[in-house]
Amino acid sequence: MSTKALTKTSDLFPSLFDDFFKPWNEWTGMDRSFFGKGLTVPAVNITDNKEDYKVSLAAPGLKKSDFNIDLDGNMLTISCEKEENKEEKQQRSTRKEYNYSSFSRSFTLPDDVKQDKIEANYEDGILNVTLPKKEEAKKASLSRHISIK
Repeated sequence: MSTKALTKTSDLFPSLFDDFFKPWNEWTGMDRSFFGKGLTVPAVNITDNKEDYKVSLAAPGLKKSDFNIDLDGNMLTISCEKEENKEEKQQRSTRKEYNYSSFSRSFTLPDDVKQDKIEANYEDGILNVTLPKKEEAKKASLSRHISIK
């Protein structure tokens, strides 16, 4: 018996950065952040339903146009790049701030995904990607009761 699952291939070295910045973060009280900006990638939930897989990625404050979703073979990559420029002008001074943030998450898809039917939507800070299953996978997952003889 085997269990198929989407597997993530990112987060290879998150603890390296966590460990490197840990003394700084503890000293300044900026837990897991650097100058108020997070050093982590968005959380992902993966649900295996009878009809499909659902990948939900929490990324509030972004727009649909900030995301890129690419499929290369059976590798699904969700990435985002966002650049912000702020400028405040007062009588005698100008203050400019630049912020660039990005992330990338990659998942190996199971063989039972209909790759040409993958859909995505972004609503209320959540990116939802629906990965429909092939018909034979749906039939294989039918449940039934087995009586004991």
